[in-house]
Amino acid sequence: MSASQVQALDDRLPPAVTGQRRAAAGGPTGVWLAWWRRLSLSSFAVAGVTAAVLWVAVTDLLRQGRLETVLSAGRAELAAPLLVALVVVTGICERIWPAERRAVLARGHVQDACFVALHAIVVIPLMTLLSVGAAALISGHAAWIEMRWTQHWPGWLLVPVTVVAMDGANWLAHYADHRFGLLWRFHALHHSQEELSVLTSFRAHPLMHTTGFLLAAVPVVALMPDRPIAPVVITIYVCLGTLQHANLRWTFGPAGRVLVSPAYHRLHHAPDTQRVNLGVVLTIWDVLAGRARFPSRGDGVGPTGLDGRPVPVEQDASAAPALLLMAGQLIEPFRAQG
Repeated sequence: MSASQVQALDDRLPPAVTGQRRAAAGGPTGVWLAWWRRLSLSSFAVAGVTAAVLWVAVTDLLRQGRLETVLSAGRAELAAPLLVALVVVTGICERIWPAERRAVLARGHVQDACFVALHAIVVIPLMTLLSVGAAALISGHAAWIEMRWTQHWPGWLLVPVTVVAMDGANWLAHYADHRFGLLWRFHALHHSQEELSVLTSFRAHPLMHTTGFLLAAVPVVALMPDRPIAPVVITIYVCLGTLQHANLRWTFGPAGRVLVSPAYHRLHHAPDTQRVNLGVVLTIWDVLAGRARFPSRGDGVGPTGLDGRPVPVEQDASAAPALLLMAGQLIEPFRAQG
């Protein structure tokens, strides 16, 4: 076969096949380069930043002999009985007054349950250490932001101000997740759910939390450098952030103009309106940014998810079993696009 005939045959083959053939022809180096091109190096950079923050937290806590104590405190805040009760009660409400009626064991619910397990085992310790590491880095390298004069403020004023500022930082992190492709690659998994429920709050790539905790640590360190926020405050904040994903039509009435409701947040999960209603707990940042779209009680229930399914989803007819699919969803951000 002549060289021109070989080239003509290659032109008829899919690019992936011809790429593999060329890599094999190049020997081990070619194979290595072919695999290298299939990776998203920017995603590994996010993983590297996360690892660095975790390293700072662990080494600092080990030096103080407080690692287990802090991890236990984190579990108490982020997996508190109040949060568990909220999820159970909300799940019951979803069966009685659903926005969309579904089977109890709908694939979306089963898949999100897998992420609940991942959250309990991996993400809660990760969040706790990210918070500690971010605070340590800010205090160690930007101590000038600490507003020592706030220590004279009464708790009833300082705590709400700090929580509102922290929510603003979380809004900014959420905005960045949708604005920058590097961060969106991790955040897209959360938006891939086509059967929204209260469990969808836990459907998130572990590395999605890095930006949020780095930014949220800034107002906390600035306003309360020597005064910790009471655990119950954090738990209530987490509960409010969890309820918004419920499969319910609730708008919260007049309170929904201030607090993010399930109906308000559902609009954010629609395929065509993901850059509105970015609020985490409070709507004020969306209002200030001109990104608030308030629902009414009579509005219809629209679909959720991502157009074109760029992330593997459980509703696909060819989807793998739940745990294998979850592994694929977690690996997806590290694959090169295109």
